[in-house]
Amino acid sequence: MKAYDFPANVTAEGKIELPNAALQNLANNQQVKVIILVNEPTEEKQEQAAWHHLATEQLLKGYSEDDAIYDTI
Repeated sequence: MKAYDFPANVTAEGKIELPNAALQNLANNQQVKVIILVNEPTEEKQEQAAWHHLATEQLLKGYSEDDAIYDTI
């Protein structure tokens, strides 16, 4: 079994986008084994995300449907 190591992106649609250089090494209609490695967020990033989520949640608590009239201005 041969292994290739390259970075890839996950699109907004949730699909993995492989670089063209990697695709050129693969034959069409070939079955492959996929192993996905992702970087785990650091404790600092997790804390920042938690604060961001809390701030968003608190902001939206103060929003009323009556405020929607200002969205059209």
